[in-house]
Amino acid sequence: MLRDFSLPSAIRNPQFFDAHCDTVMRVFDGGLDFVAGQGRAHIDLPRLLAAGHGVQLFAIFAPKSQYPDQDLRAFADDIIATIKGWIAASGERMRLVTAASHIHELCASEGVVGALLGMEGADPLEGRADNLAHFHQLGLRSLIPAWSDNAFSGTSMGSGGPLTEEGAELIEFAEALRVMIDVSHLSDAAFEQVRQMTRRPFVASHSNCREICPSPRNLTDAQIRALAVRGGVMGINLSADFLAPDYMVLWDAIAGPAYADARRTSDPVEKRRIRDETRAKLVQIPLPPAEWIARHVRHAIDVGGEDCIGLGGDLDGITTMPVGITGAESYPAIAELLSEAGLSDGQVEKVCWRNMARVYADALG
Repeated sequence: MLRDFSLPSAIRNPQFFDAHCDTVMRVFDGGLDFVAGQGRAHIDLPRLLAAGHGVQLFAIFAPKSQYPDQDLRAFADDIIATIKGWIAASGERMRLVTAASHIHELCASEGVVGALLGMEGADPLEGRADNLAHFHQLGLRSLIPAWSDNAFSGTSMGSGGPLTEEGAELIEFAEALRVMIDVSHLSDAAFEQVRQMTRRPFVASHSNCREICPSPRNLTDAQIRALAVRGGVMGINLSADFLAPDYMVLWDAIAGPAYADARRTSDPVEKRRIRDETRAKLVQIPLPPAEWIARHVRHAIDVGGEDCIGLGGDLDGITTMPVGITGAESYPAIAELLSEAGLSDGQVEKVCWRNMARVYADALG
């Protein structure tokens, strides 16, 4: 049963709730002033405000596979402190979202962006589910147990293994804390365990439809239906290789060997060199048209209904997007694209923000 998301009397239009971005990591890469909107990124505060974004989830991304020499708990603390620094410097144009009431208030607040904190890969928990309590106290309200295989779960691009015993403990503890469980990146086996174990809705914050584009990062029709039955929501990922199958084949031919090389070295300089050279090759592949976004949205609606689909662009965590999509400023164009594809005004509203607002308000309580 879906809980009705009752609306405040005044609603901004357009409104967007995006369930995943990696923008804070651009600060650690160097060169981004998020609040001023200076530097190279898909997202910054001025663009979020100008495009009409109401809530943006910011990922705390600190997997051991990417940062083998870091104290990951301390690194995750630093990432959270960076986001809170943005909020403090925003002149009340940005606020931390930790409760359902905050989401309701943001629906009626013009010139304010809500910041949700989500952990992408639970490696900073150091293999212990109860360490989630520390990050919950800091404001964390969403959790992907694994980005690459870790002590909690196998992943879709890794072993494909299930949740571990400690991973199952983590799912139970997250629900008890009212932290949203996010199954993007998890293996099919782990997805099924989450479905069986959880009592409340869960999300796949940045995953597309595998029937259209056969990446293992995308959801099968059976998974979309299971997510919908639970009242959960999947967020459409804007990465070109998760949208268009022909593009994915060309992408994999370049990225697959490069990522294998990157995994074989622990040298951060070498990893960065491989990453930069790979990106230079990937941007030479002709981009797919933006209509692929609408194809995935329409397929998800056909399979799971209009309440199961939202936005999770994965901005600043991806290299390429479809033609004409450049960052947060493109979300109004995505709304127009969905309308042109035959979605009703009410369906466009659900995809752009209402579905994610409902499921996160339900989770946060």
